Amino acid sequence: MAKYSAEAKDERINVFWHEGMLKHDAGRGVFDSGLDPGFFDVLEAHPENSDRVKNMVSILKRGPIAPFLSWHQGRPALISQLLSFHTQEYIDELVEADRSGGKNFGAGTVLNPGSWDAALLAAGTTLSAMKHILDGHGKISYALVRPPGHHAQPTHADGYCFLNNAGLAIELALSSGLNKVAVLDIDVHYGNGTAEGFYRSSRVLTISLHMNHGSWGPSHPQNGTVDELGEGEGSGYNLNIPLPNGSGNRGYAYAMTELVVPAIKKFEPQMIVLVIGQDSSAFDANGRQCLTMEGFREIGQMVRVMADEHSEGRILIVQEGGYHVTYSAYCLHATLEGVLNFPSPMLSDPLACYPEDEAFTVAVVESVKKFQRENVSFLK
Repeated sequence: MAKYSAEAKDERINVFWHEGMLKHDAGRGVFDSGLDPGFFDVLEAHPENSDRVKNMVSILKRGPIAPFLSWHQGRPALISQLLSFHTQEYIDELVEADRSGGKNFGAGTVLNPGSWDAALLAAGTTLSAMKHILDGHGKISYALVRPPGHHAQPTHADGYCFLNNAGLAIELALSSGLNKVAVLDIDVHYGNGTAEGFYRSSRVLTISLHMNHGSWGPSHPQNGTVDELGEGEGSGYNLNIPLPNGSGNRGYAYAMTELVVPAIKKFEPQMIVLVIGQDSSAFDANGRQCLTMEGFREIGQMVRVMADEHSEGRILIVQEGGYHVTYSAYCLHATLEGVLNFPSPMLSDPLACYPEDEAFTVAVVESVKKFQRENVSFLK
């Protein structure tokens, strides 16, 4: 393990967290259904459970990266703040669901007693992390939040998500005077809610690298395919990169180099929002993309380089998925190591490598690149 001195680097990642977010409990059942078919002795916790985040908090507080982090207390969002991204009707629906004791919104998205307070904390904590940057108090903030948010659309819940934390923070940046914000979502699932919220805007470039999973029903009608480019003024500003299962570290690095880096360079954002989910890892129950700590670390490094070149080093990092209770924490640590641009790993990988299909991924990336060059005007 490499040794570092806190005095050797003056940059810090400002971590925003509130333990009240642990009170969200989506229950137990068969995977994320909350259902008991009656023939299992052991029902597993919903994948989005508090244990995964407890380990993320503890590895950051007790791991080798700890001296390079500053911790800040999160806070709940006000209802009025939620209306920058969500409709009044949808917020009323959530408030009523909480008042009546909970509601199952489908697709594993269960609001139980305590969930609404946690969701308000997740949204408000992410807003605080963004405001910290906008006010000039630091250049890199990390919102360690749950429930996640990138599937939540302006009008409804989806995919474990109730409020779109990143979307709310982006709206805050735009209302504070920024004209261009780029969002890079590396969660294993398509960040459809964030994309939907800015689908008609040319001020926000949304980029999503995700498993090629398609739509999963009425709550998630978007497919995440390359031809979902945005509409109206936003046409060409939603770039989807659906990657084949098993793309792995080299496949993701190739997609970043060939597609993400050129798009960010052309767009020239004033702020980069990195939406992270460790469900892209090799050992996650919810994904099949085979990233290891090395891959997450390299993505973090590439984002840091892009931010230094285009957004004066400003990066807001927002937590989404990641469901392996132990390995997700390791991959988070590696991602933040990369963002801090450390020269070598601070932690060794306890699970090491996993097979990946680089050749297939390269072919897919080249196909996506050709499509974008022919159909996205600002990339021509």
